[in-house]
Amino acid sequence: MIRLSYVYGRLASAFGALVIPMALACAPAYADGTPVRVRGSVVSLDGSKLVVHAKDGKDVTVSLKDKYAVLAVVKSSMADIKQGTFIGTATVAQPDGSLRALEVVVFPDSLRGFGEGHYPWDLGPLSMMTNATVANAVKSVEGQTVTATYKGGEKKIDIPANVPIVAVVPADKGDITPGAIVFVPTEKQADGTLVSGAVLFGKDGVIPPM
Repeated sequence: MIRLSYVYGRLASAFGALVIPMALACAPAYADGTPVRVRGSVVSLDGSKLVVHAKDGKDVTVSLKDKYAVLAVVKSSMADIKQGTFIGTATVAQPDGSLRALEVVVFPDSLRGFGEGHYPWDLGPLSMMTNATVANAVKSVEGQTVTATYKGGEKKIDIPANVPIVAVVPADKGDITPGAIVFVPTEKQADGTLVSGAVLFGKDGVIPPM
């Protein structure tokens, strides 16, 4: 499992204006927290306290770190997935052993290497996340098939034409308004609180599919 402290470190290095304190990556208690991904709509943002109405109907409170990163999730397309592109894609295994994408996130070059690898995800039973560089892409009527390489391995992934494809771009905390649809990667602390160093929100009607 990729540690969120590492992920937040990548975000901080990519966006200098959104620098996350080094304490985030160094605090043992935080680094050892249990990953919890919060998805839903913003109820309120008051200072460092974010309240999200989650998909299960409950309101979830997240404590945001100082200078947390804010990323807008915007529409992208299959045309942006080509050789050399760094992507993140949640997948499920098919009966023949191949992987089918559930969604694709196209990362800018400044986030190349972000969360790199192949690890468990929570978009369905046995779903996985692959963050990797596209080595080649073969288009077809149904979509396209890519070979994605990461340190220690590679995966062949089918991307159907109807799969949501998005990109992420830096944004401002002022954009996190009530009703905004968000994806918040958090870590659950020993006392049960959720702490996060990044908030991703859908822009221009886009719903974060990750």
